[in-house]
Amino acid sequence: MKNKVLKSIALGVMIAFAIACQPKKEEPKDAAPAVDKEKIKAEIVAMETVMADMYNMRSAASEEYYDENATSFSQNRPPLVGKFAIDKSIKEDLASFPEGDVISFSVNEIFPSNDGEQVVEIGSYKVVDGKGAVKFTGNYMSLFVKKDGKYVCIRDMGASDMPKKDTK
Repeated sequence: MKNKVLKSIALGVMIAFAIACQPKKEEPKDAAPAVDKEKIKAEIVAMETVMADMYNMRSAASEEYYDENATSFSQNRPPLVGKFAIDKSIKEDLASFPEGDVISFSVNEIFPSNDGEQVVEIGSYKVVDGKGAVKFTGNYMSLFVKKDGKYVCIRDMGASDMPKKDTK
């Protein structure tokens, strides 16, 4: 009888170990909805097209692009903080933007967050004169967040590809 009890206990321990060693089955998580990267890219491309049109029409109306508290970083300048400061800088740039010059922006890559509420854009820009000759080019990076169903830029930075001119 003692053997039967010991065998039963040993069998119970072995079964418990076998069950304990089984990999835990993961509970299905609420899957986040898949983001439509192409749709997001199309939205960002449309925003960049509007921004280029604004420059090319020489009108500073960036209210659709920047958030109120956006910060913009440019080469050889202190950061511009707030939409008012950014708009003021755009107006100053437009005052010296030669007639006939045309700017275009290219969205090279986007990196949306898993929920699509934030997007990092990496792009490039090009300015050509009235004859189509390239005057200068550069690159930029922008961070967008979704507010009221639309993306707005909260941070951006750009840098020219052109060497800095000597001011001697």
